[in-house]
Amino acid sequence: MEKFLAENIRNIAIIGHSGEGKTSLAEAMLFNGKTIDRMGKTSEKNTVMDFDEQETLRGISISLAAAYTVWENTKINIIDVPGFYDFEGEFEEAMRAVASAILVADASGSVSVGAEKSMDYCLKHHIPLIIFINGIDKENANYVATVEAFRAKYGKKIATMHTPIIRDGKMQGYVSVISGKAYEFMPGGRKEVKVPDNMAAEVASLKESLTEAAAESSEEFIEKFLNDGWLSNDEIITGLKDGLFMGTTVPVMGGSATQNIGVINLMNEIVSILPSPKERKPVHATSDSGEDLKISCDENAPFSALVFKTVADPFVGKLNMIRVFTGKLKSGMTVINKTTGEKERINTLYLMKGKKQEPVDEICAGDIGAVNKLSATNTGDTLTDESYGIKFDPIAFPKPVLTMAIKAAKGGDEDKVFTGLNRLKEEDPSFTVEKDAETGETVIRGQGETQLEILCKKVKSKFGAEAVLSDPKIAFRETIRKKVEAEGKHKKQTGGAGQFGVANIRFEPGAEDGVFEFVDAVVGGAVPKQFIPAVEKGLREAKEKGILAGYPVVNLKCTLFDGKYHPVDSKEVAFISAAKLAYEEAMAAASPVILEPIYSIKITVPDNYTGDILGDMNKRRGRILGMETVEGLQEISAEVPLSEILKYATDLRSMTQGRGRYQTEFLRYEEVPISAQEKIIADAKKEKE
Repeated sequence: MEKFLAENIRNIAIIGHSGEGKTSLAEAMLFNGKTIDRMGKTSEKNTVMDFDEQETLRGISISLAAAYTVWENTKINIIDVPGFYDFEGEFEEAMRAVASAILVADASGSVSVGAEKSMDYCLKHHIPLIIFINGIDKENANYVATVEAFRAKYGKKIATMHTPIIRDGKMQGYVSVISGKAYEFMPGGRKEVKVPDNMAAEVASLKESLTEAAAESSEEFIEKFLNDGWLSNDEIITGLKDGLFMGTTVPVMGGSATQNIGVINLMNEIVSILPSPKERKPVHATSDSGEDLKISCDENAPFSALVFKTVADPFVGKLNMIRVFTGKLKSGMTVINKTTGEKERINTLYLMKGKKQEPVDEICAGDIGAVNKLSATNTGDTLTDESYGIKFDPIAFPKPVLTMAIKAAKGGDEDKVFTGLNRLKEEDPSFTVEKDAETGETVIRGQGETQLEILCKKVKSKFGAEAVLSDPKIAFRETIRKKVEAEGKHKKQTGGAGQFGVANIRFEPGAEDGVFEFVDAVVGGAVPKQFIPAVEKGLREAKEKGILAGYPVVNLKCTLFDGKYHPVDSKEVAFISAAKLAYEEAMAAASPVILEPIYSIKITVPDNYTGDILGDMNKRRGRILGMETVEGLQEISAEVPLSEILKYATDLRSMTQGRGRYQTEFLRYEEVPISAQEKIIADAKKEKE
């Protein structure tokens, strides 16, 4: 294909709420640029960007996909980003590869949660953004109300570049506020028409507002606007571009992705006002000596790139998708992975077209592509020329918020399941699989139930083994509340050498380390010194199982104060058994109780959800500690039992329509209320049976 310099490339992410037309918009753009000769439909499961088996089955994007098209002599790299909450990691990956974004919002008259979160992210990170209000052809669509909903939330940042021509209650075209020209939508394009007489005043008013917004982007423009009262069209466009780059201006456009209405207008604006990689703000990197650096797009510098996504392709194997920041990457080069220190030889390079790959000889600064068969390279790694001592910041993946136990459905399939999960982790680093040291279970931690379910489906389809999810075990503990003394007596006579040992032990709460303390208080040699370690060993083994539900016992202080021995029959094994017998007798009499892990939790929600959150937390036996305003949101601090928040990620999304987030940290163990304790004991007994 034709080679493009960085100034003639646009890297964009298509973002927004799930189901509002992101994949359809990508499809229309690829069609208009003649990358594809027929527009697919998500309903027919034949789009370029949704090709994974689970995507076609569920009708949602679950993994980012990349493709490119050419428009007005400019290469547009498009990354279609999942909008569903569970795939936030894909969003983070995509945003590290691009310089700007198109937010797709449904013309519903309101701002959806996904649109709000995407918009907030772009504004916070100063990522230039255009809003494309989609579905203006649908029944009950309201473009004007949707624009006003965004303006109500984001104020003067919302820049109306097109004012709609409304006929029969629907947007049939638009007037360009800057040029003053009117257009009606045609399938796959537009035609120029006369500006409706009743819109002239509105267009003039909007142009004045747009001019003011553009003027605020620089002192030079402010001065000219104050002196002359106007800016030229070119100056307005320059001012809007500056506002875009600074995050103070967000242009809004409308159309229909499935009908290919307004998409060409959007593509024109992508080329004319969104930044090229050359214009993108420098990215942060660290030198080999630890110095902070700012790296700008430069074709003449040594090669450097960030791996922003890894995919396991069934035909070409492992593919690493890269964003090249400096220099050129060519087939046959040897580069160094600055994250691992390993050298990698570059085999075949590709440009991505959804599930298809187009081989190329090189990928230049500013561009996006892929390389296959790198043995020691994964998502987030930095690849550079061997002479270039820099490393880009790793991708900040969201912390897992949901934990489930996972195991193979069939005995003997464990290796297949966990090998498969390890392979899938190369594609999706936002989940982890580990052995829980407290419970002995293997657990998988991720962003939500849908993500974990899909991972299990992929293990089955790709690796031929079925994985089963279940609620994880809670690491309960047991302890005692009273001081008691007990005698353990072990006596065994079987004709040969006998076994004899007696241990008198005091059991009480208050171990120095909070777990277990053994005290030797024997006087007069009642228990010979050589057998005292056996008593301690017996107690340590016994405390691993409490008498209520079989959970480990903590905060247990054991004092050996007396005992008896036999000069011939006393042995180590006898005193181990005697200690265990004393333990069993004492625990029953020492007012045993079950303890549960208590976690601190910080829940961040918009103010209007605080009442629901507080009420719900009280139902979960939570203790509210306080509330404060953080970045315009309410942060609620509480303490809550772990058993009550196992699926809080799902519940919080439901209560807040996806606007809430939380983080937890282990605090301590506390006694379980009697009502809850009975259920824990019954469950433990049932599991044992």
